[in-house]
Amino acid sequence: MKNLKYGIVALLFGWACTDAPKDDTPWVDLFDGTLNGWTQKGGEADYEIKEDMIVGSTVHDTPNSFLTTDKMYDDFILELEYKVDSTMNSGIQIRSNSFPYYQNGRVHGYQIEIDPSDRAWSAGIYDEGRRGWLVTLDDNPEAQKAFKQNEWNHYRIEAIGDTLRTWINGVPAAHLIDEKTASGFIALQVHSIGKEQKAGTEIAWKNVKILTDSLSKYTKEIPLPPLITKNHINVDEAKNGWKLLWDGKTADGWRGARLDEFPDKGWVMEDGVLTVLSTGGEESAAGGDIVTTEQYGDFELMVDFKLTEGANSGIKYYVNTDLNKGPGSSIGLEYQILDDAVHPDAKLGNHEGSRTLASLYDLIKADPDKPANPIGEWNTAHIISKDNYVEHWLNGMKVLEYERGNDEYKKLVSESKYKVWPNFGEASTGPILLQDHGDRVSFKNIKIKSINKP
Repeated sequence: MKNLKYGIVALLFGWACTDAPKDDTPWVDLFDGTLNGWTQKGGEADYEIKEDMIVGSTVHDTPNSFLTTDKMYDDFILELEYKVDSTMNSGIQIRSNSFPYYQNGRVHGYQIEIDPSDRAWSAGIYDEGRRGWLVTLDDNPEAQKAFKQNEWNHYRIEAIGDTLRTWINGVPAAHLIDEKTASGFIALQVHSIGKEQKAGTEIAWKNVKILTDSLSKYTKEIPLPPLITKNHINVDEAKNGWKLLWDGKTADGWRGARLDEFPDKGWVMEDGVLTVLSTGGEESAAGGDIVTTEQYGDFELMVDFKLTEGANSGIKYYVNTDLNKGPGSSIGLEYQILDDAVHPDAKLGNHEGSRTLASLYDLIKADPDKPANPIGEWNTAHIISKDNYVEHWLNGMKVLEYERGNDEYKKLVSESKYKVWPNFGEASTGPILLQDHGDRVSFKNIKIKSINKP
């Protein structure tokens, strides 16, 4: 009888082993038992190897720390396990970067959150060092419940094209469509801590593995509807007062600079992109410039733009559409948009280099080391104007600054094409303008934040 019992158990065990699906996914280990292939960036938290784990420990008086892969990744599927102290915050960086020009090398990019707090946003998606929260888990209670406090948790992260998807312990957590960054390193974060928090608090990672080939064969379906960030205000942007200037679909809030309505030709709206069409480089020859119907005083403006080869355009602010009733563009301060390598304007201007990309047109040259993306790729313009102090930024780098109305500014104007316009660029308010310079240029994610004076 005893032998029969053992035989049945063995048979059942054999059936179970036969039925268990075999994982034939060709995973590649990112952690081989050493820290070869990894580099620490940011802060000075401690990273060490304990048995089959990478263990990070918090340290006082240091910023966020990141153990980053030396290799860059674009499309991939990543799986790993982690165990985190209940008092700690952390995350997995993907498609992240560190450039000298960007906030002195600050690590920035997508972060898959590790959040053991009561908020329970683990496997949500945060944009570290840039836009803040992209996908929270407030509307996904199943994923919030999936996190295991003081135990090992499993993440699956898929980054394919413009789509990011996450799972926590097998539960779908986040589904994001975002075009901001296509490639970067992977990193394990140890968050900075305040003086009231305990140093030496640990987070451990193990079984870190990645797949980069034949992704369509191994990707999983996810039942969550995607959050699409194009022409969208995210959680943190809304809290900080940002608003869309263009809704991605209609002409609401815009008109022709010399029209009461939006132009009926020369501009197209398609797939969430606003494009001024080419007319062979002739300024304002088709639809003409477009301006916001609202006026703005102190503000921050963000605009994604994409150039075609040899193209010229601009973003103008403090515009006066009643000036210059003749041919050409409306008058205002201009953030220049230009293909510096091809367009002849790059070598013109009353001040050397003042008609190059991101310059204050005809007045101040942008930093020549500016981080411009190639023609055909998206760039981000950022303009800040507060109390007459103005900054131009390109792709996260400040490329020039000036003060409206001071003696230096007035001298620059007196030496420029704008000297014929009294008090040029000194208005307290004005609309925002997108220029029709006869070349095909596209825009999206047009956002503004009014700065209220105390």
